Amino acid sequence: MQHLVTEASLADAITIESAGTGAYHVGELPDPRTRAAAKRRGYALTSRAQQFTAADLERFDLVIAMDRTNLRDLQRLAGVRTAPPIVLLRSFDPTAPVGAEVPDPWYGGDAGFEDVLDQCERACEGLLAHLRDRVV
Repeated sequence: MQHLVTEASLADAITIESAGTGAYHVGELPDPRTRAAAKRRGYALTSRAQQFTAADLERFDLVIAMDRTNLRDLQRLAGVRTAPPIVLLRSFDPTAPVGAEVPDPWYGGDAGFEDVLDQCERACEGLLAHLRDRVV
């Protein structure tokens, strides 16, 4: 997503952060297979894992989950709050079925990481189109 935002010259208008709902990978780089697949596409994944907190709900206009488990965790953290919206990433992919998740490629082969990147790229393109209408 950061790559698309930078290419669209919107980095000053759109801030992106990534965080997990659990703390088990805090401080770690992304999985080496993820970094390798991203590198083949010209993306450098250098950020370290952090955990999403209730305070983050105050900082962002939109919160995006990769799967329904994380969506529920984020909704639980938000409680009765209705803002910011919390949505699934693939809801921005016009080719994805309603409620589609980004699958976890952790236990699969290298092809799974490529498939996940394909899904994320399509969804991020749709997300950028959605955001462009709001920031331009």
